[in-house]
Amino acid sequence: MNRPTLDRIGYFALLGFAAALQFSIAAANILLGLALLMWLLRTIALRQLEVPRFFYPLAVYAIATLASAAFSDDPNAGFVDSKQLVLFLIVPMAYDLARGAKAPFVVQVVITVGALSALFGIIQFGILQFDNLGRRPQGALGHYMTYSGLVMLVTCAAAARILFTTDRIWPSLMMPALLVVLGLTFTRSALVGASAGIAFLLLLKDFRLMAVMPVLAALFFALAPPQVTDRFMSMFDSRDPTRVDRVTMLRVGGRMVEAYPLTGVGPARVGPRYAEFLHAGEIDQRNPHLHNVPVQIAAERGLPALAAWLWMIVTLAIDLTRRLKFPESRFLAAAGLGAIVAMLAAGLAEYNFGDSEFLMLFLVLVTLPYAARPKVGSPEPKTRSVSA
Repeated sequence: MNRPTLDRIGYFALLGFAAALQFSIAAANILLGLALLMWLLRTIALRQLEVPRFFYPLAVYAIATLASAAFSDDPNAGFVDSKQLVLFLIVPMAYDLARGAKAPFVVQVVITVGALSALFGIIQFGILQFDNLGRRPQGALGHYMTYSGLVMLVTCAAAARILFTTDRIWPSLMMPALLVVLGLTFTRSALVGASAGIAFLLLLKDFRLMAVMPVLAALFFALAPPQVTDRFMSMFDSRDPTRVDRVTMLRVGGRMVEAYPLTGVGPARVGPRYAEFLHAGEIDQRNPHLHNVPVQIAAERGLPALAAWLWMIVTLAIDLTRRLKFPESRFLAAAGLGAIVAMLAAGLAEYNFGDSEFLMLFLVLVTLPYAARPKVGSPEPKTRSVSA
């Protein structure tokens, strides 16, 4: 199979993967496998491997994770859970297969499919009675948290395209459905994350645009169903059971880090060992994770893993900020930065970085700015860009 064929099949497999991810994880995994295979064959044929800078801290994070599994009280469970590390190969794969003008089209597909998924969620709420905490809109996915997390990322990508390109009509048509379904999922962390991501993008574009945020907030409280606004306001209630539980999780996580600072308790071991770190009077909810990304990483994998994760975030922030200067990568860099801000904000109350579907889309979005302009100092490509 020649290189152009590998590139073509790989790119279309990548597009299919990014689209299917929001409707079927099984189909997404099949297409991801095909894209990875084409990328691997292409890499072997070229005898070279190129990766963006942020892949190096990801590799260190993977090593720290495997070390944590090896030193945990159940290495088998830790190594089985560590299979998620294979998803990090999405970074070099997307970097190679979506070069140049291909990168913006991937995000266009993601936004379009995300809007369709949002419409499905709205139908679930309005017609199929997915309208309460016991039965929330989840699209075609298996869990409402995964669904809301993906919608959050797509919303930030759509906002970036509206603000940082001249092609604003299509994403503007998609945005209402995305914003509406975010509230209807009752997922406070995703709503906060999307708000933080959009606010950051408005600030990045023009400080005066921040005036839009109070308007959006007013529309939310004026138009949202009472059960949705009540759910949102509950995060300010110190007696809310979920808030009390999350405070307990943070305390438990701190004790785990204190006991195992270098390796943590091990991948997949936070849940089984949670009760060991509870103090008298604290409620045992048997939580599988700690609903906070930094605390979860430190407690589960150790402080070296947390340091590697923070190194990745800082590297991404620096690199994507630099890519804002170039037309062909501007909107993609803004979308990546918005996704990072949203992930960090939502990650204070949800372990979204550990959700495979969320992680896959996140890695695609933050890699595409590098693919659009592989080297910051390189001459501008001759392909036509959609960026302003």
